[in-house]
Amino acid sequence: MSRRPLGRSELVIEPLVLGGNVFGWTVDQNMGFKVLDAYVDEGFTAIDTADVYGKGKSETMIGEWLKARGNRESLHIFTKLGAEMAPGKSGLKADYVKQAVEASLKRLQTDYVDLYQSHKPDPGTPHEETLEAFDVLIRSGKVRVIGSSNFTAEMIKKAHDISVIKSLPRYETEQPEYNLYDREKFEGPLQQLAIDEEIGVLTYFSLAAGFLTGKYRSEDDFDKSQRGARMEKYLNPKGFALLKALDDVAKDHEATPAEVSLAWLVAQPGVTAPIASATSVDQVKSLAKGVRLELDEAELKRLTDAGK
Repeated sequence: MSRRPLGRSELVIEPLVLGGNVFGWTVDQNMGFKVLDAYVDEGFTAIDTADVYGKGKSETMIGEWLKARGNRESLHIFTKLGAEMAPGKSGLKADYVKQAVEASLKRLQTDYVDLYQSHKPDPGTPHEETLEAFDVLIRSGKVRVIGSSNFTAEMIKKAHDISVIKSLPRYETEQPEYNLYDREKFEGPLQQLAIDEEIGVLTYFSLAAGFLTGKYRSEDDFDKSQRGARMEKYLNPKGFALLKALDDVAKDHEATPAEVSLAWLVAQPGVTAPIASATSVDQVKSLAKGVRLELDEAELKRLTDAGK
């Protein structure tokens, strides 16, 4: 399993990031610890969360696990700020960056985060102000690398230009929504920029909120999880064509549709690693199998064409 760099930084990870959005939501602490243990046992190191996940519950659970296991130095912890935590607590202004990082560090029970990300654009704050605040955090050792999420290619390019002109740290990663079904936000200018500028790409909704697992094939399946209500938009000719292609390729590899979906993602130009969450140990093992699965060119093309 080849390891991949996060942009031009010194950080290198395996091609799977464990998503922390379910911790404190659909996963309690007992199961959360089992999932985290299983993920590390599979040889992976990167865990992604955000202050807004569970309004701090996700970071808190990860922090309790880090303290219990004493393994902080062998892991890469990613978190994000900017989404609304409470009235007046959101955005990317310098004062709030300083406040938000301290709150995240306290919940995570660590002195630093490996990757600190702007969760979404803040039109009311200049890139320069945010990057200067991040520069202070990096210089103080509280943050190693910075990244963005939900930014357009134009936004990232503008921020990078300011980084060069002002000698400030640049966004080394971007988190876009990207999967076999939802491709328009990444493919095109953003993907090309990531390749040209060596930006690490960490995809979220990597399994289309669960649709690409094959679990949801009709409206009767919507009650299978709390995410079922989101599935209606996928039940159309494109979605059914993707499920058919996934089923056929999965059968040839004795794999699941989810595993094949992850294998396709890992093979896409510019993608560093998919972010995927798990609610059980078995799901962790399946995620690991997926990112290690190698598809041939014909299989990759069939899946790509099915999702057009």
